[in-house]
Amino acid sequence: MTKSCKDYIKLFHQQMNVITLCLLAVAMARSTNGGLPPPERPYKILMLLPAASKSHKNVFMAFSEALADRGHKVVILSGLPQSSKHPNVLEINHEMPYMGDASKSVFEKGKSVGGGLGTFAITLPAMAREMYKVPSVKQLYEKRREFDIIIVNHMFNEIAYPFVHKLPFITVATPGMDARQSAILGNVLNPSYAPNLLGSYPHPLSVWQRIKNTFMHIFIPFFWRNWAVVPLIQKEISAQFPDLPPLLDLERNQSLTLINSHFSITTPVPLLPSQVEVGAMHCRPVKPLPQDLESWLIGAGSEGVIYFSLGSVTRGESMPPEYIKTFLEAFRRLPQRVLWKYEGELKDAPDNVRISSWLPQQDILGHNNVKVFISHGGLLSLQESIYHAVPLLVLPIFGDQPRNGMFVKDSGLGHMLVWEELSADRIVNALTDIISNPKYKRNVAKMSASLRDQLTTPQERAVFWTEYVIRHRGSPQLRCPAAQLSWVEFLMLDVVGLLLLLLLLLLLLIHRLLKAVSTALFNSNAKKKKD
Repeated sequence: MTKSCKDYIKLFHQQMNVITLCLLAVAMARSTNGGLPPPERPYKILMLLPAASKSHKNVFMAFSEALADRGHKVVILSGLPQSSKHPNVLEINHEMPYMGDASKSVFEKGKSVGGGLGTFAITLPAMAREMYKVPSVKQLYEKRREFDIIIVNHMFNEIAYPFVHKLPFITVATPGMDARQSAILGNVLNPSYAPNLLGSYPHPLSVWQRIKNTFMHIFIPFFWRNWAVVPLIQKEISAQFPDLPPLLDLERNQSLTLINSHFSITTPVPLLPSQVEVGAMHCRPVKPLPQDLESWLIGAGSEGVIYFSLGSVTRGESMPPEYIKTFLEAFRRLPQRVLWKYEGELKDAPDNVRISSWLPQQDILGHNNVKVFISHGGLLSLQESIYHAVPLLVLPIFGDQPRNGMFVKDSGLGHMLVWEELSADRIVNALTDIISNPKYKRNVAKMSASLRDQLTTPQERAVFWTEYVIRHRGSPQLRCPAAQLSWVEFLMLDVVGLLLLLLLLLLLLIHRLLKAVSTALFNSNAKKKKD
């Protein structure tokens, strides 16, 4: 009896050892794959961003490589040069010139109505007319059914919607929360507090600010979807695909959108299950800098370094000469060194200024001796600055940059200046205040800690929900029924109209009844007087 008991205990310990080893293997597997269990099989994934800037592509590259690390095969269609070296990522460049890298009119775009959106009324219909004639695009279109899912860049890419007809697809909202896209999914944001695509206001909004914000919430979707851009794209697409449903109907069939935002770095808004925040997905830990650059940054001493970059679209040489002169005058008066991403030659630069056509921005922002980031206010630059806890001086140019600049100012992360009012004194005063006043560093460090404090990484969420939509064949359970309603149905205008009609009939009935009673009483009194 004793022997059998000992044998039983020994067997139990052996089984427990096996179970422990299995659990450790599972844990190691989850750790190796970023906290997610292994996928059921490698998927084929098509990413469409034919009209995209470098910054939009940067979001997709972080996303695509996270998917590729899971063993999935990713094909990317864009108009930009190859940038991934991952063996599971294939990039196809349609090589159409309409979305060029360098734009020498961005300062003029900022002055136009709609923050430069009107220029796409020319470029996007032209792309729609020619893109499906490009052999590589035509071949990819013919093979679209071979992919398990299609992922579309939400901004500017209605031209890609023929690919998604009768196929599961998700979108990536590269500009962050876009109220017009949220409405498409059935989540209409309230303009009393939710910012519009091009601007934001400090909370709480005044009556006049709510009026302006409401107008922009209505105007931007109407301008883009119903008036200036999409109708022209639709005309070109219909000429090539006459049996295709309307582009805006295809758009409603998206299963999910991955939003390049996070509640800690923007205005918190209610989200649907089909809206997943993956903001700062491209942000990463710091890598070592080249030795000469590292030495130059350290050589600035306790005064530190100011980093200056206007992003991937605005080239330094396209800046009006008067602005260049103003910056150089301001930098001469500063004790800090200035690292300036500037394409082209810069004459008469002071000794404390170093220029380069390309710089590893995140590694620079993560350096301890960088005190301020002078930025155009692009969303990715803003996210990187917050992630690495560097205060900002923002000079918005066009698009959503004024909105981001207002966010920096209202959140106490730095200052915002307007180009038309730019002067050396304003630049020096703003930079001096940001560097000398510890509140800006404290505020951005606090926001950075909140952004980094997440249960799962943005990449893990993006990967999980992509695989989820594939596993569940488009995941119709995620879709809000409101997405299929007309504005009359959503706002219940028909119900309100019916109630108003019933109220009107009731009032008429009461009026008739009172009139009848009054007439009867009047006739009765008249008869008594006559008698």
